[in-house]
Amino acid sequence: MTVAKDLETLQPENQLEEIECPPTDLESKEPPLESYLHLQQLLLLMKCLDWLWQDRNDYFAAGNLTIYYSTEQVKTNDFRGPDFFVVLNTERKPRKSWTVWEEGGKYPNVIIELLSNSTANVDRTTKKKIYQDTFRTPEYFWFSPDSLEFQGFEIIQGEYQEIYPNEQGQLWSQQLQLFLGIHQQQLRFFTPEGVLVPTPEESAKTEKQQREIAEQRAIEAEEIAETERQQKQAERDRNERLAAKLRELNIDPDTL
Repeated sequence: MTVAKDLETLQPENQLEEIECPPTDLESKEPPLESYLHLQQLLLLMKCLDWLWQDRNDYFAAGNLTIYYSTEQVKTNDFRGPDFFVVLNTERKPRKSWTVWEEGGKYPNVIIELLSNSTANVDRTTKKKIYQDTFRTPEYFWFSPDSLEFQGFEIIQGEYQEIYPNEQGQLWSQQLQLFLGIHQQQLRFFTPEGVLVPTPEESAKTEKQQREIAEQRAIEAEEIAETERQQKQAERDRNERLAAKLRELNIDPDTL
């Protein structure tokens, strides 16, 4: 008897049909963000990181996108995704959602929640526990666009421990190799040297200003050079007039 026949004999006919496969190609089911401030903050985080890492293709950063991590969760719809998250060492491509079983079991490396009156308690308790115990996400931050409450945690020995700020009030993200801190009442990224990571618009503005400064300096340098040329020419003209006057007096200027 063949192996296939053995299986047919030992297993009920419909057993294979009863095996439930995880759903695929799932759509995100996130609700709208709480306010204009929350939307602006989310877009700011995404724009800055994508601009900084524009030459990288080994990460995925998204906002207000559902993370599916179990079939039971899909059935009950009992969990909403983070406001912002980053997954490292993965393909950078568009996704309808982040479905863990379609992504090789990967969970986010960094999660940021934007606190609001309706979500703050869940973000500080239920979600924090899920990110710690189920996701095992190495770093979790939360920030309130309204009150500017800002806190961060990293997993140490299986539990989230608070990340303490530097002298500038910034928190270090080991995963991103960046600081996070508040700048003009918004959460921003900073380089390890403490330099603000710009948006594309800010970068373009800075480049324009630098070009204008360079052009102005070039104009000033040319003006200085022209002034020096004029002064040298005036000096030559004075010397020639003096030499001519000396010759009129029968004095050879070359002997002086």
